[in-house]
Amino acid sequence: MKINQKKVAIITGFVLILSGLLVMNIPTEKKQYNATINSKVFYNDSKVFLEEAENDVKEEIRKASVVWDDLTIDELSEKLERSMNSSLKGKGRLFATYSIELGLDPYLALAITLHETGCSYSCSGLVRSHNNLGGLKGGNGKYMAFPTLDDGIKGYLNILYKRYYSKGLTTPEKMNPVYAQSTTWASKVRWYMNKIKAA
Repeated sequence: MKINQKKVAIITGFVLILSGLLVMNIPTEKKQYNATINSKVFYNDSKVFLEEAENDVKEEIRKASVVWDDLTIDELSEKLERSMNSSLKGKGRLFATYSIELGLDPYLALAITLHETGCSYSCSGLVRSHNNLGGLKGGNGKYMAFPTLDDGIKGYLNILYKRYYSKGLTTPEKMNPVYAQSTTWASKVRWYMNKIKAA
């Protein structure tokens, strides 16, 4: 989403004009007492307007920074991080940015990881020994290994996108028949998704 630059320019213009008026002591034909009261009223009204204008600009900037589920990348990273423990601790930002870059649902991607590896509590040995987040197997039927955990996260997200998401399998229910033999896999992943969203 782009910032509405015209709106920001108009608000900024008003802010500058009102700031100038506040600095200048505008003369009045009324008595000094009335002039003081009018100045205070004008100042208070202008101060409220300036605060509202500043809030509008901040909100426009925030809206332009939203990446997923009405969250900025920082907010999404923190939300994902709250569900990560053990080896995944501190990887919320990488998970968020790379999921968004690929066009993946970050809640779904993390939910599968948590279900497959137990990393909401203590990551499996496969994560610790192979940096393998999704229980991924190669063409030889053996579990895949990645040189670093960051490589493992990116490799997992790439495979998730290529094998499932790009083929329209974008929910646990659609993925279940292809991803896992268990008929309860989708409901378990959905449970993790809800837990992540609520975090």
